[in-house]
Amino acid sequence: MLNRRAIVKAIINGGALVGVGALMPSLAMAWNKSAFAAQSQGFAVKLLLGGVPVASDQVSVKAPRIAADGAMVPVTVKTSLANVESISLFVEANLHPLVAQFIIPPDTEPSVSTRIRMRESSSITAVVKADGQLLSASQETKVTNGGCKDG
Repeated sequence: MLNRRAIVKAIINGGALVGVGALMPSLAMAWNKSAFAAQSQGFAVKLLLGGVPVASDQVSVKAPRIAADGAMVPVTVKTSLANVESISLFVEANLHPLVAQFIIPPDTEPSVSTRIRMRESSSITAVVKADGQLLSASQETKVTNGGCKDG
């Protein structure tokens, strides 16, 4: 049998769980808010990774040369580098160029595939952080129908 105390306790506990659930996405999604809010690619890279990447043939970006819809552009990044810590994606022409960062656990294949939004035709740049180095590769993608108004 439920008494008033048990009901109040259940409501309080349920409310606390809902509150924690509401906070978790913001913690997981944008832990470096200033980098995701940056309006230039160079500044976003510096805020997120602390340096300037060097172009490397050890990083590859695969995306369509022409994307019919900028709302869902498939991108794959692979690297042959060892000790990869993270892979970050930037779209230079977006209002906020940093579109994704993937933390790569140790002893994991350094490869990611995702879909990104592109405002307009632009260069897609992947920056790989490995052994304290920042290495990058870029590819131009022409967008025939923009996928985001503000991003």
